[in-house]
Amino acid sequence: MTAPIVQRLRETAAALSEERVSMQTLAHAHGTAAHGTLLLLMAGPCLLPVPGVGTVLGFGMAALAAAMWKGHTSVCLPRRVAELELSRHWAQRVLGILASAYAMAGRFAKARLSHLASTGRRSWTAAAIGLMAFIVILPIPFGNLLPALAMMLIGLGLVFRDGVVAVLGMITAVLAFFVTAGLVLMAWVYGSEWILRWASS
Repeated sequence: MTAPIVQRLRETAAALSEERVSMQTLAHAHGTAAHGTLLLLMAGPCLLPVPGVGTVLGFGMAALAAAMWKGHTSVCLPRRVAELELSRHWAQRVLGILASAYAMAGRFAKARLSHLASTGRRSWTAAAIGLMAFIVILPIPFGNLLPALAMMLIGLGLVFRDGVVAVLGMITAVLAFFVTAGLVLMAWVYGSEWILRWASS
């Protein structure tokens, strides 16, 4: 399973010729749409410093989380996400990230504790993805990295039915939540102090 998709992603990256590449094109290269694969596809670009991408993909991942929470099994990219375009350079980087993620997972991931890699109705997985999507949407510098990594791990867990990888993703999601909460608290405290100083001057 792993070798063909890694090869396909890398060949597609090398063959890209258009200056702008849509997420729909990347989805076709990625293959069959499923919860895990779509999550990987949308989380991948959030690891890159591309302005505005996190907001659109964050809403897309929130929509995916909502579908998973409701128990929907058929999924597709939201229209706005499908129409999102990346430059050829960034599209190649995204395909490279996905290929590397699959190649690494292929060495270690396997079907185990599959009940922990579940997308059933009202699952903890859906809740975690929804929370990480909300964090990605927040305008925090470099704030996408941990939640995107968490969703990449959860996505790989879903694809490989590997509960261990999915749990690692959930742990990373918890870490991302506390780091983000700390940053927001610091910004609020120091921002309030600055406003008070400015008002009293």
